[in-house]
This record gives sequence, structure tokens and C-alpha cells, in this order.
Amino acid sequence: HNNTLHQHITIPQEATMAMAMKMNVRAPRRAMPVRRAAVKTARPSVATNAKKSVGDLKKADLEGKVAMVRCDLNVPVDGSTITDDTRIRAAIPTLEYLVENGAKVVVMSHFGRPKDGPEDKFRLTPIGDALKAKMSCKVTKADDCIGDDVKAAVDAMENGSVLLLENTRFYKEETKNDPAFAEKLASVADLFVNDAFGTAHRAHASTEGVTKFLSPSVAGFLLQKELDYLDGAVSEPKRPFCAIVGGSKVSSKIGVIESLMEKVDTIVIGGGMVFTFDKALGKDVGSSLVEDDKVELAKSLMEMAEKKGVKFILPSDVTIADNFAADANVKVVQSGEIPDGWMGLDAGPESIKEIQEELSKCKTVVWNGPMGVFEMDAFAKGTFAVAETLSTLDGITIIGGGDSVAAVEKAGLADKMSHISTGGGASLELLEGKELPGVAALDEA
Repeated sequence: HNNTLHQHITIPQEATMAMAMKMNVRAPRRAMPVRRAAVKTARPSVATNAKKSVGDLKKADLEGKVAMVRCDLNVPVDGSTITDDTRIRAAIPTLEYLVENGAKVVVMSHFGRPKDGPEDKFRLTPIGDALKAKMSCKVTKADDCIGDDVKAAVDAMENGSVLLLENTRFYKEETKNDPAFAEKLASVADLFVNDAFGTAHRAHASTEGVTKFLSPSVAGFLLQKELDYLDGAVSEPKRPFCAIVGGSKVSSKIGVIESLMEKVDTIVIGGGMVFTFDKALGKDVGSSLVEDDKVELAKSLMEMAEKKGVKFILPSDVTIADNFAADANVKVVQSGEIPDGWMGLDAGPESIKEIQEELSKCKTVVWNGPMGVFEMDAFAKGTFAVAETLSTLDGITIIGGGDSVAAVEKAGLADKMSHISTGGGASLELLEGKELPGVAALDEA
């Protein structure tokens, strides 16, 4: 699996840009030339042997065909109002490409976590309305995702139109990856496109199961871009390469730290997990969050970094508070000098400067997890400073899902990053070098 060169997006750049401007989404940058040297690395082999992409399918392959597309349209809502339509906008380029090439496009997604069958609050109606507003073609919605009514709706479709199916998780069989259910989903279609990176780490009927019944099964543009960046940039990084790993718990990021340790020149640790490392160094951490059962592990991670010659950066000073609250008393102390009853909630000004200096030398940065409790303004300085530095970096900046994405959005700097991952768990698992079932199931290029 040494010379795994990715299949690249093949829509003409002008078309993509025009499409993106029309729909107010960010066009993919010119496909990153992810060139892999034919060398064996210590990284566990990932199932990203180049996958066939939707861009490989031309009008002759698509016209009049029913293309079933798994999107991740699981957007946040307040009542029936969508509060962030990023995921919907991200799905548009693949859908428009299929529409322009004359396919009948059947869209599937999950939405929320329905417990037991259909619930009105988990219907995809607001998402259907949003798609209608953003697509250049006719969009209709079905009230189910399998069955005779769906078949009738698909039979009635014109070329170059879109049908949105109802929430796939209204059926328990979806998450169980039940083959009979997958076959029912697939029965109306001719081919399958997976563009749902956010659920690619789950083997569900609508992500993995349907591939057994539909050929070709290919990656959509969004999924492809995620693989190009999260696997590509990490496998053959431009150096110096730095990973910023933050968040509250070491336990949820062990895999990422261990895997990136094989690749990076520098690791910056931020967020609550700092204090488990500080405790491992014998420092006073006051009432800061510590995972006592992970102190030994923290020690071994630091030893591993030393052995590999990886620079391992922990904050030298911290912003502390006497209470976990926005209006707590706040002060800055040196690392290891946190008094009892006080807790570290952000990196201090000295650390921020050191981290910014380190980052400014880098050519590739992957950021996963905030530097502090950025939801409260008093403890957002570290996180926003990192976002600010990355936004002006002359290099590749990858925001690897989760809270870092929210932080970059909050700072208003999302459009300044090379790539913002749409996955939470999926981004982590890909960075950890794990095989994603939804990707592994697709056709090889």
C-alpha cells in the first residue's frame, strides 16, 4: 500500500468555482497534489487505497441513472429552524455534479437519534426546504426511505432532479447494518455515492450495507477531500509538521497522539488534558481536571516523544480560576503553581506566545481540540490565538473536526483554513490510522 495516490477531484476548476459562487459554498481549493513517496512507514495501513470518485463518472455513466447518495445532513436545529447549514452546503457540489450530468439523484441521511420509529421532530422536512433553496433543480421529499411509495416517487423522477428520502434511522435495521434493509434501500438505485464523511466510521446499512448491492460505489467530492487532507497531508506532510491536540481528556485522544507521534516534528498539548501531563511531571495542578488513571500513560507518551525526537510542548503558564464559571476570579500563574481550589482553564499569555512562535515555522498543522474553555470569553484567548496564527500561516492547515471547528467558526476564520473536517469521530479515527468501513466498502480506483 505504498504508492497510494489519491484519485483527485476532476470537475473543471472553473465549473467548481462558478458552482460554488452560485451556491455560496467554499469551492475546494485546487486539489492538493498529494504525492506519496513509495516508502514504507510505521503508520498502520489505512483503507484509503485510492477510491473511485464521483468525478470519474461522466455523463454517459450517469444520464438517466438513479444515483443514490448518502449525505450527512445531520444539522443542528432549534425547533424546525436550522442553526448551522454547513453540512448542507458541503453536500451541494456532489449533488449538482450528478444533476448536471443527468442523473436522478436520491439522497439519504440520518438526522438526530430517534429512539423508536418515526418522530416528527426528526423528520427531514426542514432539510428538504433548505435543499430546495440551494439546488438549481427540482427537489422533492418522500415520507419514507424504503417501500412502494419511495419506488413510485423514484419512477416518477425526471433526469437531473433530486428526491430526499426520510430519516434512515427511523428503522432500527439502519444502525445494525441489516442486509435485508440495505437491499431495500438499494433496490431503487443503479449506483451509490458516499459523501457522508461524518458517518464513514460507522458500518451502517446506508453507508456500508448498500455497497453490496450497488455498483459502482464511489466517493463523493466531500468525502474525497477529507481523505486527501486527513490521510494525504498526514502521510506525506510538508515539514515542519505540528499537531495541536487539545480538549478535556487524554483518554479520548490517546490514539491520535500515538499515531501522530510517528509523523510529526512537534506536538502541542492544550485544554484540560494538560493537567494529566503536568501531574505526571510531579507538578501541582490544584483543582484542575486530572484523569488519575491516565497519569502513567501521559508519562509514557512524553517518553515516547523524547525517544522519537518529537518536540512536546505543554503550556509554561496557565490562566486559572477559582470556579468553573464565566464570572469566576481569574489570574495567571506559572505551570505547576496552581493553588488548591483553583483550576487551569486556558493557556497563559507566555505559553500562547511560545506556541504561536512554534506554529509560525510550520508548513503543515493539524489541530484537534481547543486550548481552553473557549465557550467562556475569559478562557478563550489560547484557542483564538491559535486560530489567528493558523489563519495567516503559509502552509497547510487542517482543522480535524469537533470543537476546534466550532472555535474557528466562532473566531470568524473558517475560510482562512486549508481544510475544515466535517467529521467528529470519523476525523479522529482517520488521523489514528484506522480503517473507516464506509470508505473501505467503496470501489478501488
